Amino acid sequence: MRRTPWFRHWFGDEYLALYPHRDTEEARRAVELLRWAGGEDLGERVLDLACGGGRHLAELTDLGFDATGLDLSLPLLTTAREAAPSAGLVRGDMRVLPFGHGVFDVVTSFFTSFGYFEDEYDDQRVLREVRRVLRSGGTFLLDFLNAPAVRENLQAEDRRRVGGVEVVQERRLTQEGRIVEKRITIEASPGTPARVFVERVRLYEPEELDRMLRLARLEPGQRFGSYEQSAFADSAPRYIVMGRAF
Repeated sequence: MRRTPWFRHWFGDEYLALYPHRDTEEARRAVELLRWAGGEDLGERVLDLACGGGRHLAELTDLGFDATGLDLSLPLLTTAREAAPSAGLVRGDMRVLPFGHGVFDVVTSFFTSFGYFEDEYDDQRVLREVRRVLRSGGTFLLDFLNAPAVRENLQAEDRRRVGGVEVVQERRLTQEGRIVEKRITIEASPGTPARVFVERVRLYEPEELDRMLRLARLEPGQRFGSYEQSAFADSAPRYIVMGRAF
């Protein structure tokens, strides 16, 4: 029997309560990077994959983009509706996008919304779907972790209190460093038992991501190491790559 994927359990009300610090300023810098790197030919029709609570969508619509968000989580989409009331919102699976061919100028994958699936083939399916819904010459922004930096700087555990409840986050590498796993334990409180959730992300190397993009007919272009428009370096915390549909 196949187990239910972790992301079907985790991205709900607990997730929203645990990460209130993921703020609009960070989203503003991420969207500004897209605008700056994309230039005047970026276009207006944007699809934000795994849009979550809509903080990037809010920035996109405020800047005048015709933005659509897709997410699998109904609670996150409900929050996104409040954050970005003028954006289009669709519940769906990024492996099978419910859109026609070439209908978007830009597709974005912000804040490590990639590498979630147990089978690497499914991650490649996502990229193929991105290319299918992009117009020729369209832009794909993939904002991912820099795998070597994650391994080098992994914090094994942290504890904090959220809403009066202790939250423990434990991190480890599995499958010979190919997967980073975070176990989130929300301790019991009066009337509520302890809850445990798990996040798993496959740590693709930058060169692996470039190869996967090319296989999907997305040519890697500019590369950045942070939202501050700094060029990518081996020690950078993130690998942000702009792909062009060909």
